[in-house]
Amino acid sequence: MPQNNNVLVSSEDEGRRRDLETILEFIGEEGIIAGPSATELLTQLDADGRASIAAAIVNGSDTQVESQIKALCAADEGLPVLLLGDPELKGLNEEQVNRIIARLDWPLNYTKFVDSLYRAQVFRSQYARGHGRGQQRGIQLFRSLVGTSRSVFHVRQLMEQVADKEVSVLITGESGTGKEVVARNLHYHSSRREKPFVPVNCGAIPGELLESELFGHEKGAFTGAITARVGRFELAEGGTLFLDEIGDMPLSMQVKILRVLQEKTYERVGSNRTQTADVRIIAATHKHLEDMIAAGEFREDLYYRLNVFPIEMPALRERVEDLPLLINELTARMEKEKRGSIRLNSAAIMSLCRHDWPGNVRELANLIERLAIMHPYGVIGVQELPKKFRYVDDLDENRPIDDIGMPSGIPGLVGLDSPALLPVNGIDLKDYLGNLEKQLIQQALDEAGGVVARAAEKLRIRRTTLVEKVRKYGLREDEASEE
Repeated sequence: MPQNNNVLVSSEDEGRRRDLETILEFIGEEGIIAGPSATELLTQLDADGRASIAAAIVNGSDTQVESQIKALCAADEGLPVLLLGDPELKGLNEEQVNRIIARLDWPLNYTKFVDSLYRAQVFRSQYARGHGRGQQRGIQLFRSLVGTSRSVFHVRQLMEQVADKEVSVLITGESGTGKEVVARNLHYHSSRREKPFVPVNCGAIPGELLESELFGHEKGAFTGAITARVGRFELAEGGTLFLDEIGDMPLSMQVKILRVLQEKTYERVGSNRTQTADVRIIAATHKHLEDMIAAGEFREDLYYRLNVFPIEMPALRERVEDLPLLINELTARMEKEKRGSIRLNSAAIMSLCRHDWPGNVRELANLIERLAIMHPYGVIGVQELPKKFRYVDDLDENRPIDDIGMPSGIPGLVGLDSPALLPVNGIDLKDYLGNLEKQLIQQALDEAGGVVARAAEKLRIRRTTLVEKVRKYGLREDEASEE
């Protein structure tokens, strides 16, 4: 999230205010507690600085909530509101009603609360950027780093600190954690954002060709060099060069990269003309470079040149509380690109949270795409997951999730149940409900051994109605029987 991660909390129930403060602390936000009156709310808003407040959570009687929202809208035009409960708000105008990002029930549903808070913070950032206030330039791109865990928030803080600094950055972390996403965000938040961002995978290019790839070559420099070639340093002039998998670079090339970092100059292969390099270097690796230095496989002086500002990406298994948001984000992207959609029930999410995720976010994205192809617009349970992702059985389908790193002991917060959230770009409701009905009927027939009467009992519909739907969808018509 952006720097303003404080949340203003107002409720006439003192116990509820304390519970909300505890919940916010768990998900990495800071709750700023205010009294129930509009005056107390505004006093606290000014005391903490309006720019530091990302959203406000209000709760109380109908008239009390109305006065609070009116006061907040008048005091800060860009402050989003999360409404606790469902009071009647007849005295608000359209602009004030639109300021309410979500209405939340008590006790809070973890997934809906975190998703609503995230949308409120995005709204706050976009408003600040659109009105030229604060340092929220380009914050929209940080949305690709989805999550509310402390580790992800720490990464965002580091990025905001170094994005506009002219220093080398070394991004470390396991494969699939999003190192290139961070590199691109650093570029687009820097003063070089109008110039090229040029990525190079050092592990994908043979060592003997890497020098030509990076620095370019002159015609006739070596066998096969029939024309001159521009290198990646020239392509990235004025911009950012991203050296991915720097740990796979041969020692001979490490010396030449070190010279470019020190002298800001280089020569094309086969040329004696020195060229200057106005390029910012961002490097990334999944290897432990310090161990490679001890083994003589990586130059220590190059390491210190690259590691001016280190950023370590957390593995997905270390932030399983971000899984629901990541799944929502990946699903929303598929829906935006019209590549289908799915929803996961609570047991499926609980099962995924127990997986080790060796491929991290890349592995999760692969799984979501596969499920969307196999079960378009379906609700995914444990049995629909590939075998290696099944860590619970069918008996756990309706069991509350309280053992996956979620705060089971925190009052006012219930487990995940993957609520059906409307996609950003809308949805074809008829198709969605049709696919959902088809899958539930198929599941009922499977559990009833193809006996229509038993399946109808499970679905709480008449047998003749089920027969018509079986024919409509073409479901196991040859296997369905009356007895």
